[in-house]
Amino acid sequence: MNRTADESPRTDTTPDIDAIIACLSEGKSVREKLASGGHLHIDRPLPFICVYETVGDVRQAAHDVVNSNASYLITPDIAGETALLNALGRAMIDRYGAFLVIVVSEFERDRVLTDDSPYLPPFEVEVRAANGGDAAMAAIADAIENVSVKYRSPVVSKINEWSVEERTALSGIDDSLGILAVRFAPIYRQSDGSGAYPELRERLVANIFDAILRGAAAYAKTRGALDLATHRSLGRRTFIDAVRKLDMQIDKISSAFDFLMAVTPINADAAWDEFKAGGHEKAPTLLYRPMSIEIDAEKRALFSIGFGNLEDPVLYQIYREKQQELDLQLTAIDLRDTPRFKEASSLLYGVVEPSLLQRAKDILDLPKKPVASTKGEGGPEGHVDCFELRDAASQMVAEYRREYDGFAPEIAIRDDLPAGMMVSGHRLMISRSTRMSRQRVPALLNHEIGVHLMTYFAGDAQGLRIFRTGLAGYEGLQEGLAVFAEYLVGGLTQGRLRLLAARVVGCAAMLNGADFTETYRLLSVTYGFSDSAAFNLTVRLFRSGGLAKDAIYLRGLGEILDHMAQGKSLDPYWLGKFASSQFPVIEELISRGLLEPPPIRPSFLNDPGAQRRLAAARAGLTPADLITEQD
Repeated sequence: MNRTADESPRTDTTPDIDAIIACLSEGKSVREKLASGGHLHIDRPLPFICVYETVGDVRQAAHDVVNSNASYLITPDIAGETALLNALGRAMIDRYGAFLVIVVSEFERDRVLTDDSPYLPPFEVEVRAANGGDAAMAAIADAIENVSVKYRSPVVSKINEWSVEERTALSGIDDSLGILAVRFAPIYRQSDGSGAYPELRERLVANIFDAILRGAAAYAKTRGALDLATHRSLGRRTFIDAVRKLDMQIDKISSAFDFLMAVTPINADAAWDEFKAGGHEKAPTLLYRPMSIEIDAEKRALFSIGFGNLEDPVLYQIYREKQQELDLQLTAIDLRDTPRFKEASSLLYGVVEPSLLQRAKDILDLPKKPVASTKGEGGPEGHVDCFELRDAASQMVAEYRREYDGFAPEIAIRDDLPAGMMVSGHRLMISRSTRMSRQRVPALLNHEIGVHLMTYFAGDAQGLRIFRTGLAGYEGLQEGLAVFAEYLVGGLTQGRLRLLAARVVGCAAMLNGADFTETYRLLSVTYGFSDSAAFNLTVRLFRSGGLAKDAIYLRGLGEILDHMAQGKSLDPYWLGKFASSQFPVIEELISRGLLEPPPIRPSFLNDPGAQRRLAAARAGLTPADLITEQD
C-alpha cells in the first residue's frame, strides 16, 4: 500500500481499508481500484472527499468535477462504500478535527431550457448540507452565483430537505462527518439529445470545481482544520501517470521541429549583397532550410493525443493551449514563404496594439544621446568575434554549472545564422559572422544564458517538460525578462532600446501591408537607422513572408515593468517558461505544491547594481526611463 499517485493501482479488486488508512497516516498517496468497479484517489490526507455515483456508461460533467479533486471517490453505489467513507472520515477527524463528504451529481435533464426558448435562460443548481456543512454550502452557493459567465447564469437554491434517494444513499454516513450535496443542470447537453457543447462543459466543470474547493476551504476554516492562504491550495499536489504521458507526447512533437530555425533565412549575407546591388529598391531572395518534418504526420500525432484522463482542469487547460499553439506553428511552417504565412504568424503573436505602437514611436522620437567612446573602438580591444563570444559564454555557463549541476547547455558556432546569438531549447548558437562591441557582451550573455537557458533548466527540474519548452505564448514574457536583465546589468543602451522600438514600428507597418522596401525606407529614412541595421531589421520582419514576433520584446518589457510597479516578485518567473497571462496559474501550482522552488536563479540578481535598479523599477518606470537609469 506504500504507493504514490504515480504508481499503478492494485490489480485485485478488494480495497484494504486498514492499509489505506495506514498509508494516509504516513502522508502518502492512494489510488485504489474498488470491488464495485469504481476507484479511490487521495493524493495526500485532506479534511474532505468528493464523491460521485456513476450513471451507467455515461460520463457526466459531474464525474469530471469530482475526479479533478485531490481527494475523490467514484463508485456505482455510494451506499455500498459507507464503511470506507466512515473509516476515512474518522482518520481525518483524528488528524484535522473535521471531515466533509461532498457528493456531486446532475439533474436528469435541463428542466428550464426547451427547444423553443427565445433566449438562454438561467440554469438550476441545488446545494444541501447536513452535520455542520452549512458554511461550505454558503461558500459554494456564493462562488457559483458570482462566477463570470459567458452563456447561461446559474440560479442557486440552498435546500434543507433531502430527497428519499439521497437519504437512502447517505444513511450509513456517520453523524460526525459533514455532508454536502451539489446538483446542477446538465446545460452542456443539447436539448434534443443529439450531442453536447464541449466548451460549455469545460467551463461548467471548471466553475463547479472551483466552487467546491471554496466550500471545502470554508468548512476547513470554520472547523479549525486548516489555515489556507487560498482555496486552490486544496488542489492536487502530485502528477498522475496520465499527465506525465501526455507531457511526453506533447514534448515529442514540440521537439520534432524548431519553429524559428524553420522560418529564418540562411542567406542573410548574400541577401544583403543582392539588396545593395539592386539599389535598395527590390526585395532580396531569402532562402530557408529544407523541411525536416512531415507537417500532416505531426498534426495527426498532435491531435491523436488524449486529454480525457488528466483529472486536473488547470493542467488540462495548459496542455490544450500548448496543443493549439503547436498546431498554429506547424500551419505557419507549412505556409512559409507564401502570403498566408503572415496571417498564421499574426495568430501566433498577435497584432501591434495602438498603445504599444505609440510607446515605440515615443522611444524613437527621443533625442539621441552621444555614444561613449571605447578604448580600441574598431580594433580587437573594442570588439569581439564569435570565438571570444563563445569563450565568454562558456565561462558564464561554468559558473551556473557550479551552482546547479543540471545546467548543461550545448554551445555551438553556426554558419547558417544571421550575426548574433540565439537559444533554442538547451542549445546556445552563435553565428560565425558575429562581431560586436565588447561592452555589449555582458548584457547579451545575461539575456541568453541568464534568462533563456536558466529558465530552460529550471523548468526541466519541475518534473514536466512543458515548463522547460514553454507554455503557450511564453515568448513575450521571456523576451521581456531577457531585456530587463540587460537593464539590470547596466547594458540597456539607447541604441538597443531604439532597436526594440524599431521592431515594433516595422512590424506594425508590415502587418498593415507595407512591402519590404517600404519598411526598409521607413526604418532607414524616417527613423535614421543605418543601411545595414535597417536591412537586418527588415529581414527579421519579413522572414518566411512576414513574422509578427518582433513586437513581443517591447511588449514583454512593458509587462515586466507593470508587474514590478505593482510590487510583485520576480521569483515565480524563474520556475520555467510561461506567459504573463498564466501567472495566476503558476501561483496556484506553487500553492498546491506541484511546482518546487527553482534549483537556480539568475546570477545577475546578486549584483548590487541590479538590486538598485530593481528598486527603481518597483517605484515605477517606463521602457524609456530605463536608459536614464544607466550607471
